[in-house]
Amino acid sequence: MSTVIIGGGIIGSSIAYYLSSESSPHRDQEIHVIESSSQLFSAASGYAAGFIAKDWFSSSVAPLGALSFDLHGKVASENGGEEKWGYMKSTALSLDVSDVSAARTGARGGDWLREGTSRAEAASLGEAVSNISDEIPLWLTRQKGGTIDNISHGETAAQVDPLRLCKYLMDTCISRGVQLHHPAEATSVITDSATGMITGVKVRDLKTQIESVVPCTNLVISAGPWTPAVFKGLFPSSKARVRISQLAGYSLVLRSPRHTEKLEREAYKGRSHAVFTTHPASCGFSPEIFSRRGAEIYIAGLNSTQIPLPSKAEESKSLIQKDKIQELKDVSVRLLGKLAEGSLVSSDDAPNTDDLEVLREGLCFRPVTNRGSPIISRVGDELLGTGIKTGSLEGSSEGRKKGGVFIAAGHGPWGISLSLGTGKVVAEMVDGVKTSADISGLVL
Repeated sequence: MSTVIIGGGIIGSSIAYYLSSESSPHRDQEIHVIESSSQLFSAASGYAAGFIAKDWFSSSVAPLGALSFDLHGKVASENGGEEKWGYMKSTALSLDVSDVSAARTGARGGDWLREGTSRAEAASLGEAVSNISDEIPLWLTRQKGGTIDNISHGETAAQVDPLRLCKYLMDTCISRGVQLHHPAEATSVITDSATGMITGVKVRDLKTQIESVVPCTNLVISAGPWTPAVFKGLFPSSKARVRISQLAGYSLVLRSPRHTEKLEREAYKGRSHAVFTTHPASCGFSPEIFSRRGAEIYIAGLNSTQIPLPSKAEESKSLIQKDKIQELKDVSVRLLGKLAEGSLVSSDDAPNTDDLEVLREGLCFRPVTNRGSPIISRVGDELLGTGIKTGSLEGSSEGRKKGGVFIAAGHGPWGISLSLGTGKVVAEMVDGVKTSADISGLVL
């Protein structure tokens, strides 16, 4: 038995992590991760915000969201996640500075993403709180006419540094014997001439251009927005359509004089803050701001469907439009900058002073589906193309087919949040056992 995972981002790393765990029957079997980018985690996995929610999901995703949130806490507590990848519990706030207050319906799913509105609308309906001054971070500049609601209740939100989490997962996998092929690409599947069963994957080393065959019983495609192209390349006669597209997003990582590690420890008691804003009057999009361990502040929310998907993730840097970065910087100064002397709130009449330090500019492409939920599914043999067969019922439970071809992609802005849950359920699907969360609504 051998499992090949195409895509070494947060989803592929999580799948390999659970397949190679001590409790997995695959621990002593070959596990291969194939990643085409020359730099690991150069896509959304390394440039995402790292916000984690427990109950901000549509009904089809809710069981996976709850499972993954609990797994994030468990893995962090057992492996020093606070220090290693900045795991923190978080307080989520909604800042409304629009001319007309948005209707707070508690809407779930991906509508907010398609419509360009605030992700706060995906949260559980929060109560308007008139006096939450103790929960408003000092790094958030007060806005004229702004209202703030607490939209997280109890321990239902958290924060990580996604790049550090990805590195931990991959390093752990490699220490367990998982083989990383990087940079490399899968060019074709090998089948048995008599039975049609998949027996291997042909892999090209992108440095040497040398091809080799990796044994493959189970194939998992988790290549983010590149998943449709990978699937079509490996199964050219398939009539299945993998409906995943890309959504480009700009981001900045900042430091502010009003946010220090001392404040993080003492004033906020080791908690982070997530601020989801509605700010159409000044920028036309809904900025999202997150504090992360080490007194970093991450801001994003400026998205585009018009930027073409590059062939490799690291090519995203060359597609950055400086005017878009400047838009995000301007909004950062409005929401995070130093107030003008004598002013109590930020306004057009009293522009803020830019005293923010930019640590990193980013552009990444997130995999999105029209339905707003990921695809986590076994691909039926009938969809793979003429004569291709996979898996068996031997050793599986409840009539589930063991092994085969799987797709795990399309997580949109929730890839980090849903990563560990996805890794666990895909590992269970590969083994043909009942999954720890109901994913029946996430089929291809």
